[in-house]
Amino acid sequence: MAASAAPVRRTVSYKTCAFTGHRPQKMAFGFDEEDSRCAAFKQRLTRTLEDLIGQGYARFLSGGAMGFDTFAAEAVLDLREKYPWISLEMVCPYEGQAEKWGEAYRRRHDRLVALADRVVTMTRDYEKGSIFRRNRYLVNHCDLLLAAFDGQPGGTAMTVDYARSRSVDVRIFA
Repeated sequence: MAASAAPVRRTVSYKTCAFTGHRPQKMAFGFDEEDSRCAAFKQRLTRTLEDLIGQGYARFLSGGAMGFDTFAAEAVLDLREKYPWISLEMVCPYEGQAEKWGEAYRRRHDRLVALADRVVTMTRDYEKGSIFRRNRYLVNHCDLLLAAFDGQPGGTAMTVDYARSRSVDVRIFA
């Protein structure tokens, strides 16, 4: 009798991309998502994400903020229909992150949280360091930081600087 071979275990290797970027107020089109510049921005973002999926990125982390975080998370969910193996992780700085937002953005945020494959919340209530803790989590759990960033000081700049200090690959999405 021949000895039976042990089953071969295959591990799936995938890479993780996190998002950081500006809020609508700092984007050329502001809150006007009907603006042709916004439509072009979202199309380029979708193409960029598809390229990343082709490079082995399958896990995507969004901080859930208005603007780039929301656009990127929505694009991941749309692409998940075509690429069912990709996942979205929403990383919220605190519970109720969207409570004070306008109704439309709050609904978008809540939809993203509901459809995410995983939700991580840094703190129950808002604390001074909640957002910084969220940003560090994003960087510490990714292979690539995709940043909609114009070089100006602020939270996105600090997140990009932190990623570079940790030798995380940073790709500027402008």
